[in-house]
Amino acid sequence: MWNWHLADIVSTEVRRRMMSGIRSKNTKPEMIVRKGLHRLGFRFRLHDKQLPGKPDLVFPKHDSVIFVHGCFWHGHGCHLFKWPKTRPEFWRKKIENNKLRDQRAIDALSQAGWKCLTFWECATKNQPEEQISIELEKVKRWLLNADRNEEIPAR
Repeated sequence: MWNWHLADIVSTEVRRRMMSGIRSKNTKPEMIVRKGLHRLGFRFRLHDKQLPGKPDLVFPKHDSVIFVHGCFWHGHGCHLFKWPKTRPEFWRKKIENNKLRDQRAIDALSQAGWKCLTFWECATKNQPEEQISIELEKVKRWLLNADRNEEIPAR
């Protein structure tokens, strides 16, 4: 059934199917980070439901967690993020709430003694292997030496 209220080029059912296919776990950027860090010798737990925000990677040995965020869904200020033109009120509220939830999780984890790293999708998307390796080396240094929260790439 077509929903003629939205300025969209696909039917409501096709849009619903497309949106339901977007995963929150095991995304391509997350898999790149996981495989790269595993190759560098790090071992970690995945999506720990006991911790605020269910971090994507948990490194108990290093008291550290990593969130791998999609630039669109978490409102990163990079070239991959653009505000949608359809339903702008809905999207602004949705993305702002995501950002608030992210910050609350990081604050709670920090108060509990965890160091938090946010690894953004743009650090991997359309990047050559050499650049991804550089970013993963930054993560390695952070895990081994960090005393504060970080973002890769930084805003």
